[in-house]
Amino acid sequence: MTDIGIATRFTLASLATWRVTHLLTEEDGPADLVARLRARLGVGQLGELMDCFFCLSIWVAAPFSLTVSRRGREVPLTWLALSGAACLLELAAQPPPAAEVTPHATVAAPGRPPFPSLSTQAFPRRRPAFENPTEVS
Repeated sequence: MTDIGIATRFTLASLATWRVTHLLTEEDGPADLVARLRARLGVGQLGELMDCFFCLSIWVAAPFSLTVSRRGREVPLTWLALSGAACLLELAAQPPPAAEVTPHATVAAPGRPPFPSLSTQAFPRRRPAFENPTEVS
C-alpha cells in the first residue's frame, strides 16, 4: 500500500477536525448523546468550551495533527494550521448575511417617491460563552 501525500493527509485531517468540532458544538448527535453531554457539562469550563467552535477546534485538531505530521517538530504548526483550516471551513459554511432594509436611507429620483436602499450587515460577532449577555457596559 502506498503512503498518501502530506497534502491529502492535511486536507482529510482539516475536514475531520471541522466535522468533529461541528458535531460537538452545533449538533445533537445520534440519540441526542452530544446534546446530553453538553447539558451535563453545564456552565463550567468544559461546557463553555463546547459552546465555542473556534475554541474547541484547537483541542479537536491536536490528535489529528499527529496523523499529518511526520516529524515531531512539525506537530505544533500542523496543530494550529488544522484548527485554522477548520475555522475557515466553519466561516465558509455559514450563510451570507441577509440584506437589510434601512428605512432612514432613501434614494429618490426626481418626481418619484423615495424607496429604501439596501445595505448588507457585517458578519455578526459571536458572543463568547463566558461573557454575561445581561451585563451592561
